[in-house]
Amino acid sequence: MAHYTEKTITVNLPADKIWQVLDDFSSVERFAATIQSSPIIGDITSGLGTKRKCTFHDGSSLVEEIIEYRQNEKIALRLSDYTLPLKSMQAEIKVTAIDDKQSELFMSTEFEVKAGPLGWLLGQFLMRPMMKSVFKNQLAGLAYHCATGRQIDKKMPAKEELTDWVIG
Repeated sequence: MAHYTEKTITVNLPADKIWQVLDDFSSVERFAATIQSSPIIGDITSGLGTKRKCTFHDGSSLVEEIIEYRQNEKIALRLSDYTLPLKSMQAEIKVTAIDDKQSELFMSTEFEVKAGPLGWLLGQFLMRPMMKSVFKNQLAGLAYHCATGRQIDKKMPAKEELTDWVIG
C-alpha cells in the first residue's frame, strides 16, 4: 500500500526566481542540506527525461528522472536505484505565484515500502514524518538559496536567517 505526504510553504520570492534555480536540475545540493552532489546522467540535460544521480553526505545515492515537466509550474520525478527499502517512489514540486513578490512552494511524494505489513508500519510511522521534515528543510533551503545565492551546507541556516523569506 502506498504512502503519501506533502508540504507547502509560502515565501517572499517571485516564482520566476525560484524556477531559475529549479531549472538547473544538476545542482539540487545548492539548496538541499542532505545532498552532496547531483550530476546529470545520460544524454538528456534538461526537461522531460532528464536524470540526475543524487549522492548524499553519508555516501548513499538515488537517481531522479523527470517524468513530467511543465515549465514555471511543476516537475514530477520518478526515483530509482535507491538504498531505501522501497518498491517505488515518485515526487513532485510545484511553484505557484501568489503575486509578483510571493510564491507558494509545494512538495509531495508517494512511495511504497517493501516488507508487507512491517513495511507499511515503517512507511506510515517513520518514513512519512521524516519525508515531511526533509521537504520543509528543502523548501526553506530553496527559498534561502534563491534569496541569497548562498549554498546550503550540511546544516540548514538558523531559523532567524530564514524569516525574511519563509512565511509559513
